[in-house]
Amino acid sequence: MIQIQYPQSDFSIKEQGDKAFIFDTIRKIWVTLTPEEWVRQNFLNYLVKEKKYPASLIAIEQEIWLTDKKKRFDIAIYKNNVPWMLIECKEMKVSLSTSIIDQILSYQQILKTDYLVITNGNQSFCWDTMNGKALDDLPEYHS
Repeated sequence: MIQIQYPQSDFSIKEQGDKAFIFDTIRKIWVTLTPEEWVRQNFLNYLVKEKKYPASLIAIEQEIWLTDKKKRFDIAIYKNNVPWMLIECKEMKVSLSTSIIDQILSYQQILKTDYLVITNGNQSFCWDTMNGKALDDLPEYHS
C-alpha cells in the first residue's frame, strides 16, 4: 500500500441549490462534488503538487470502448503521447476489492499503461505492469 500525504488544498467550492460543485483545475470546469469526486480532486492535487506530474498531460473521465460498451476511466497520465498510468478512484467508504481491480484491468486491455493505481483516498495501491509487481510509492515522472 502507498502512504500518501495529501497536500493542503485550495479548492474552489460553490453551492447551487442543494448541490455542491468543485472547480476542476485540470479540466477547467465546475463538476458536481460527489464523494468520489472529492477523492479524485485530492488525488489530482497530490499528483500535481507533490509528485510533480504535468497537469497538461492528465486526462480525466475520458471515454473508451470495451467491446460494445462505452466506459469512462477516472484518470490517465500520458507520457510520450501514450497513456503511461491509469488511476481508478472510488469514494472513501468503498473497499478496494477484487471488483475494482477487475474494473481497472478491463480498461488496461485497451490502454496498456505501464502503471495501474486504485485509490479510495484512504488506501492506494500501485502496480508496475511491465515488471508485474506492486510498488510502495508512485513512480517519478521524468519526461
